[in-house]
Amino acid sequence: MRSHPRRDVVVAAVIERGGRVLISQRLPDRGHPHRWEFPGGKREPGESDAAALSREIREELAVDVDVGPRVWTAQSGPLELRFHRCGWRARQRPRPVEVVQFRWVRRTDLPGYPFPPADAGLVRALADGRV
Repeated sequence: MRSHPRRDVVVAAVIERGGRVLISQRLPDRGHPHRWEFPGGKREPGESDAAALSREIREELAVDVDVGPRVWTAQSGPLELRFHRCGWRARQRPRPVEVVQFRWVRRTDLPGYPFPPADAGLVRALADGRV
């Protein structure tokens, strides 16, 4: 019987508002420095995807989201990346707490931003309207 290597789970939010998708820029002292990503982070032991994503968005952007269904999964080495569609709560103003900056970007403009390689499939799918 083969054992499967343990994968760390990273959760990320696909948040859309007014025809634009929220992306954030990674800090210079993290992996893939200054690249753009869908906000989120590593799930802690015992956390659900929804709890981890809610916590990460609060830590990074100081806002609350409603976590919805998973819309994409990708593998990157020992990481499993799970992307969930998230609802934006009204009257919130994000602040770049643990990110360099954030932007609301049209789907078709997403491929023009440098994302980590593991996000490439989702970026194309969003730009093409498949997700």
